[in-house]
Amino acid sequence: MESILVLLWLCVAVCSSSPLRGSVRDEDNGMELLQKYLQNYYGLEKDVKQFVKRKDTSPVVKKIQEMQKFLGLKMTGKLDSDTMDVMSRPRCGVPDVGGFSTFPGSPKWRKNHITYRIVNYTPDLPRESVDSAIEKALKVWEEVTPLTFSRISEGEADIMISFGVGEHGDFVPFDGPGTVLAHAYAPGLGINGDAHFDDDEQWTDDTAGTNLFLVAAHELGHSLGLFHSAKAEALMYPVYKSSTDLASFRLSRDDVDGIQSLYGPPPGSPDVPVVPTESNSLEPETSLMCSPALSFDAVSTLRGEILFFKDRHFWRKSLRTPEPGFHLISSFWPSLPSNVDAAYEVTYRDTVFIFKGSQFWAIRGHEEQAGYPKSIHTLGFPASVRKIDAAISNKDKKKTYFFVEDRYWRFDEKKQSMEPGFPRKIAEDFPGVDSKVDAVFEAFGFFYFFSGSSQMEFDPNAKKVTHVLKSSSWFNC
Repeated sequence: MESILVLLWLCVAVCSSSPLRGSVRDEDNGMELLQKYLQNYYGLEKDVKQFVKRKDTSPVVKKIQEMQKFLGLKMTGKLDSDTMDVMSRPRCGVPDVGGFSTFPGSPKWRKNHITYRIVNYTPDLPRESVDSAIEKALKVWEEVTPLTFSRISEGEADIMISFGVGEHGDFVPFDGPGTVLAHAYAPGLGINGDAHFDDDEQWTDDTAGTNLFLVAAHELGHSLGLFHSAKAEALMYPVYKSSTDLASFRLSRDDVDGIQSLYGPPPGSPDVPVVPTESNSLEPETSLMCSPALSFDAVSTLRGEILFFKDRHFWRKSLRTPEPGFHLISSFWPSLPSNVDAAYEVTYRDTVFIFKGSQFWAIRGHEEQAGYPKSIHTLGFPASVRKIDAAISNKDKKKTYFFVEDRYWRFDEKKQSMEPGFPRKIAEDFPGVDSKVDAVFEAFGFFYFFSGSSQMEFDPNAKKVTHVLKSSSWFNC
């Protein structure tokens, strides 16, 4: 398939419908629910004995705090009543926090007109009610983008919508009423983009059962390429909200920013949340991506992918897929600044460090690490250094190189200290790299130095520049 399919299913956390007898059973049921929740959505290893053994220790507490932070709860690190309440609500089944490999390639539709087909119907609602719910769900996204949708009655559509029970043809069976509500696939060929709804649920056009419009609007957001939001008011927040006022429903600002970061605003809209080019004109993301004048603020690897930062956004590139994703920085890491100066990954610590001005932040996947931002001077820089231009960490030597104007410092990751004898001249140790460095990262054994719209491929063993390329060459332009 041209794009990697991403399975996103909407589910309700499992809880007993009968009264619990005794505090021991109460605790056991709560811990079982917590274990499943953390395993399914927050990357906890699936080891029951270890979980029970370590449930009061730091790793599990940190996972609970991670969950509480994402869901907007007080970060107690405990299984309190508010946390139990949220875990017991209907929600989307895609992990809230996890490795970027969960969504490789960030696929989206490469056209503005998208077809859909309702393959079959639920007996819970009249056909016209199903048609209306799906049309209304798509209209939600159509109103804030250049996208248009048309329904076809036969043949293969971009988005195939169907109802089914149990094993329904995609090797991801539904499990009866009350748990999995639906699942959908990210944009692409074949099954990609399709949305499936569990017909063991009670589908309604109000809030008495499971509202088809609300579930469809969320799922079709995934079919268009959106991930989850940590903002509780957003449609793409993972917890299903049956109390939503259907009469006055509208997308949150976060939903709008997210979908427009992929497709741009509707024609004629004055609100254009795309990245400005060097000339300060505004262009769609695809044009900017292949602009000969494209430059980057920072570049870093993250768990096998490459992040290219530019203003408020970043491109996310997997070497396994041809198309990069385009995202708001704030949609992944709400506390990170825009217009970052430098970024690098320390792979053995599974951590990316982000720099702006005299401060730096640490992230692991979606998770922003506690205790940041910190001052760059805690790393050992003299007071005369006010900002970092670029940085790269050599995973084999466990050394990090910081580039500032025409000099660089070297940091020992094992000792967590600056090495003596630095700074040194960049041109002396990296011959051919004699201009200011905007960004740098490592791939295939080479260092790639970016300066303006050009990049230099540097062989650290031969100590020479082997190729000079356009910065946009990573996007197959």
